[in-house]
Amino acid sequence: MPTAHGYAATAPDAPFSPLRFDRRDPGPTDVQIEILFCGVCHSDLHMARSEWGAAPYPLVPGHEIVGRVTAVGDEVTGFSAGDLAGVGCMVDSCQECASCQEDLEQFCEKGATMTYGGIEKQTGNTTAGGYSSSIVVDEAFVLHVSDQVDLAATAPLLCAGITTYSPLRHHGIGEGSTVGVVGLGGLGHMGVKLAAAMGAKVVLFTTSPGKADDARALGADEVVVSTDKDQMKAMRGKLDMILNTVAAPHDLNAFLKLLKRDGAMVLVGIPSTPHPPVAVGMLVGGRRSLTGSAIGGIAETQEMLDFCAEHGITSDVELIAMDQIDDAYERMLKGDVKFRFVIDLATMPATA
Repeated sequence: MPTAHGYAATAPDAPFSPLRFDRRDPGPTDVQIEILFCGVCHSDLHMARSEWGAAPYPLVPGHEIVGRVTAVGDEVTGFSAGDLAGVGCMVDSCQECASCQEDLEQFCEKGATMTYGGIEKQTGNTTAGGYSSSIVVDEAFVLHVSDQVDLAATAPLLCAGITTYSPLRHHGIGEGSTVGVVGLGGLGHMGVKLAAAMGAKVVLFTTSPGKADDARALGADEVVVSTDKDQMKAMRGKLDMILNTVAAPHDLNAFLKLLKRDGAMVLVGIPSTPHPPVAVGMLVGGRRSLTGSAIGGIAETQEMLDFCAEHGITSDVELIAMDQIDDAYERMLKGDVKFRFVIDLATMPATA
């Protein structure tokens, strides 16, 4: 079995530490990948610190993976050694239920296998993610990555990109649409870029007036400070869709009233404690919808990667070394990153 070098969380309050562990031997339909870059997602922090329930320690996070194929199984047809490849939030599903048959593996009725913290059905072991030197994944869950893109800046597309792309596509955003994006973090900055590339007018909502220039540089047409009552009032009834990327509890009613009739607000961030109650009248009065969205299926993720390559879209990133991950988590909590940390796996300590 191939040995991988990784960094693992061992307890909610413990620093990350090196971990040597075995990956499964590549099977007939498997692709083995040397990991080059891995994005750091807020979900990694939630999982590592057991904020979404007890994590299976030792936990090797990371689901925004870009690397190079080193070996393939005998039945693999879409990848060859030397190809660039990506792995996102899922590494398996039943591939038989109605959702899987409709290319919506993220909603697998038997439960998709997450890239880390899940159970690998081939071995029964806990899945380990991209804070590691290599990974073995079934071909059906491996994505093609263009050789014309910045690989480090492409890695976050495997979560932040598809998480924002999927609801925009599902709600038919394009020319003539007006989209509000709430929050300008790792998800929000991708939402702005993607909605603008689809042809929509983009309004960024932030509590930080100092982010206005960044938002406009990313493609926002307008910036609204959400704590300013007059600015918020001026936007009432003007939005076809709101992409709400904020994972902290906040007043959703203040944003629902900004939607046009039949508009929808889509939540893509999961707070550790619930949002304040939603006033049903906000929904009934304008036939508005409050809904959610979870990443995207494999086919849609490939579509997103191709769209981004065609339009020159990547994430704005700060590269870090593997042993800087604890500091990166603390900075992420403070919002001290523009806009996504990415680990350069060439920095994995040789002693790990």
